[in-house]
This record gives sequence, structure tokens and C-alpha cells, in this order.
Amino acid sequence: MLGIKKARKFIEANPDHPSSAVLSELVVALESESPMAITNLYKLGYDEFKLALEILEEWRLDRYYTSKVRLLDLSVQLSQMKRQGDGSEVQPSA
Repeated sequence: MLGIKKARKFIEANPDHPSSAVLSELVVALESESPMAITNLYKLGYDEFKLALEILEEWRLDRYYTSKVRLLDLSVQLSQMKRQGDGSEVQPSA
């Protein structure tokens, strides 16, 4: 989470900087799963562009781990149902 933390600090320290707007747009697009023009990333300076890549990498890893947790939760529910002999349907958690 180092890139995400660095981005937060950069945006807090430089709220009026054009790069802060692009980094914020990237974070909002990732969180809301909405499109963002990739060409906006090319407006960033080299260091900020590297930071955007770090954010993307960390976001992807975090998403992987979130999916893994959901899979584990579902697997535990199924295992418990089989032990109980319950024939009800497994409800995935949110």
C-alpha cells in the first residue's frame, strides 16, 4: 500500500497540482469501476506516472486478495453445510 499512501500524501500536499487531479481521477475510476481516459496518465510527470503505475499494481493485488477472501468464506460455508448435512443453498457474502 505504499503507492496508495504516497498518492494520498501527494494529493494532500498539492491539491491544486494538475497531477493531483489525474491521480484522484484514477483512484475514483478504480474504486467505482468506471472508465478513465488512459491518455490522462500521459499528462503526468515521470515520478507521478510511476506513482500511478504503483497505484494500479497495488489496486490489482488488493482486488486479488479480496477475491481470495470471498472464495475462502464461500468454501468455509460449504464445508459447514456438508458437516451439518444441510441441503440449503450457499449464500455468498458481500
